[in-house]
This record gives sequence, C-alpha cells and structure tokens, in this order.
Amino acid sequence: MKWLEIIELRTGSTKNQQLAQAFRQLLKELTKGKNHPKVSIYNNCSLSSDYSILLFHDHSQPKITGSVLGMQICAFLKDFGLVNHNIWIERSCVQEKPIN
Repeated sequence: MKWLEIIELRTGSTKNQQLAQAFRQLLKELTKGKNHPKVSIYNNCSLSSDYSILLFHDHSQPKITGSVLGMQICAFLKDFGLVNHNIWIERSCVQEKPIN
C-alpha cells in the first residue's frame, strides 16, 4: 500500500541557518539506510518560514500516528516551531458506480 506522511513546520525566521543545517543532516541520515522512504522537502513560495517534509512509503498499512521515523522528525522539528503531522493513503479514483 502506498501512503504519504506530510510534516509541516511553521518556524520563526531567526533560526533559518540552524534549520538549513538540520535539513541537510536529516537528508544525509535518511539516505544511509536501505529501506528508507523517499523524502522531499518543500518551502512555501509565499511564506519562507513554512516548510513541508514529505515521506513517501510503499509498504503495509500505515498507523494513524504515522511511522516511527515521521514521529522522530516531528519531535526533532518542535525545537524550530509549530509542527503538524498528517497521514494520507493513496486511493484509486476509478469507480464502477457514482457515489450518491
């Protein structure tokens, strides 16, 4: 099953240098392992202090709380600002009958 974790961070602009270093270290650590999820980091185009980290999983049913890795990333990022963590499951849009 394919699923996605989205970790959103809203931070103050005062820790940008520390945050950039933290992101570099995070990506370095994640790519060391063989079974790590694909990771992408995005920055809001209109609010430079907002970030989204996406973890793309392609295995088993997700837990409501997300992966252990996702929870660890959230705990780490709380030092930088407000964190929101959501889990999304890929669904097929093809249906035989319309939903009433």
